[in-house]
Amino acid sequence: MRKSQAVRLDKTDPVELEVFRQLLESTASEMGTVLRKTSFSANIKERRDYSCAVYDAHGETIAMGDHMPVHLGAMPLSVREAIQSFALQPGDVVLLNDPFRGGTHLPDITAVAGVFFEDAPRPEYYVASRAHHADVGGMSPGSMPLAREIYQEGLRIPPIRLIREGELDRPLLDLILANVRTPLEREGDLMAQLMALKRGEVRLREMAARYGLPRCRQLTSALKDYSERMMRAQLRRLPQGRFEFADSLDGGLIVKVAVTLSQGSATVDFTGSSPQADAPVNANFAIALSASMYVFRCLIEEDVPYTEGLVRPIDVIAPLGTVVNAREPAAMAAGNVETSQRITDVVLGALAQAAPDRIPAASAGTMSNISFGGTTSAGKRFAYYETIAGGHGAGSAQDGASGTHSHMTNSWNTPIEAFEHNYPVRIGRYSLRRGSGGGGRYRGGDGIVRELEFLTDVEFTLLADRRERGPYGLSGGQAGEPGAAALIRGRSTTVLPGRTRLELQAGDRIRIETPGGGGWGV
Repeated sequence: MRKSQAVRLDKTDPVELEVFRQLLESTASEMGTVLRKTSFSANIKERRDYSCAVYDAHGETIAMGDHMPVHLGAMPLSVREAIQSFALQPGDVVLLNDPFRGGTHLPDITAVAGVFFEDAPRPEYYVASRAHHADVGGMSPGSMPLAREIYQEGLRIPPIRLIREGELDRPLLDLILANVRTPLEREGDLMAQLMALKRGEVRLREMAARYGLPRCRQLTSALKDYSERMMRAQLRRLPQGRFEFADSLDGGLIVKVAVTLSQGSATVDFTGSSPQADAPVNANFAIALSASMYVFRCLIEEDVPYTEGLVRPIDVIAPLGTVVNAREPAAMAAGNVETSQRITDVVLGALAQAAPDRIPAASAGTMSNISFGGTTSAGKRFAYYETIAGGHGAGSAQDGASGTHSHMTNSWNTPIEAFEHNYPVRIGRYSLRRGSGGGGRYRGGDGIVRELEFLTDVEFTLLADRRERGPYGLSGGQAGEPGAAALIRGRSTTVLPGRTRLELQAGDRIRIETPGGGGWGV
């Protein structure tokens, strides 16, 4: 150790801490860039449905990329499951997607690796990448089916070592690929995830060489403590007390929360939420935690690092057996994409009572998930999945944004050119849904109209919400328009429910209209 380092180990220079933080965050962001650029699927390359993060020796978050909120807040549970399942060795990579072992839903596959230094028996850091795979088997192409239990949703992967001390377990990979509809694409995306981990390891080694491991440990601890102080300071500035709110998913399932703010800490209690359902809308604790932490992170106006320190002041209670923390073998496909949005809505609704000028009205509240698959005229199998953007809720000082992904999804809209190049689909219409945002002093953002014409027979699934009731307004603002969908076959138009599975013929069209955001004020 250099002498100058030894003198400074008990002090934290704010400038040095910020530089260290940026190094960590740029590592996670660069991991994401590698994943995107080396992936095969449009879902990852174009929609950017992936996330990468860095963890310390305890498996605690110390940096994440600007990726998917629903992934990032839940990934620490996957990392901890990997750590607890295996005594990781240099060169090992653990894969998992099981929602009852740290995952969220089956299409989200997480890869975890340790970063070792010298002859240390344990990793100094962990790196993880999570990507939504466009198909992992199951009863419907795209692996987002109208399932009643998780066995119908696809291949369920508990923590397994895909790479052992640098050697790929090819039979294990072949087992995975034998259970999906598009094995070449899946293998390419999995290899991209592994390359992302490699890039993270390289950058962390460079950082350690620059600072030395003792200083890195001290700065890592200081970074987590700083995040905790920032969160506690924000919680102290809010009115203290208990604030309740409830909202529903289509079909009547209730998500209820009570947020208690007390002297720099918060309890987020989902007691009273509906029991888990025989439908794919169930969430798990990882999702409840992720959505809750997203909301509290948004309360902090400063650019605070998202580390484990942010989580320390907040206790999330999600009773087992409810729609926000379902027991095995509940179906989970939509819990990650739909129920996560409703969890966000109710936590925001509760906090709006404490800080009405800080909280926006409800955004679209659904990811309007579509998935489909079939065989091209050349005999090639294909499967695709995407989410469709909607309207943002208005705030106390501005209108809501139109046609953008909100809250738990940070994905991009798939460009028409990429869509039509990769799949036998023609996009007949792609526009804003004018007037769908709720009225008020500030209007909610407008949703989107997306119309797809299929050029071959496909099996199609729609998983969407906010069809029975639009996103709520605040402070007297009006609700946004609910979403809608229709099948257009020849001259006939059939209105579709928010959750449906269809066998479509070449020439059929599907029109999706996503919800507008709620308005704010009168």
